[in-house]
Amino acid sequence: MSVRFAVRLTPRGGRDAIDGVGEDGVLRVRVAAPPVEGAANEALCRLLARALGVAPGGVRIVGGGSGRRKLVEADADPPRLAAAWPGLAAADPAGRRAILPGRGD
Repeated sequence: MSVRFAVRLTPRGGRDAIDGVGEDGVLRVRVAAPPVEGAANEALCRLLARALGVAPGGVRIVGGGSGRRKLVEADADPPRLAAAWPGLAAADPAGRRAILPGRGD
């Protein structure tokens, strides 16, 4: 199963880190890579895949490839994402968002 969610990426952020979920339900991520030739996007996908315990190809950018706000699709189930990042909003194919349910919901 795959889930889509929004990410706000900060390239050249000093280090690769997931800073958490903002009040808007968007995951905040920083990477050390510069936004040149897709390096920051590749670093984002690798970081999210590692955090979710999925294969590197299991995380893809499906929208916003050249901007800071991105739509990401991950091969992970919603409860796993909700446990990893409480408050994260999932996006449906039309781009609308809804808060992922927590464990046991």
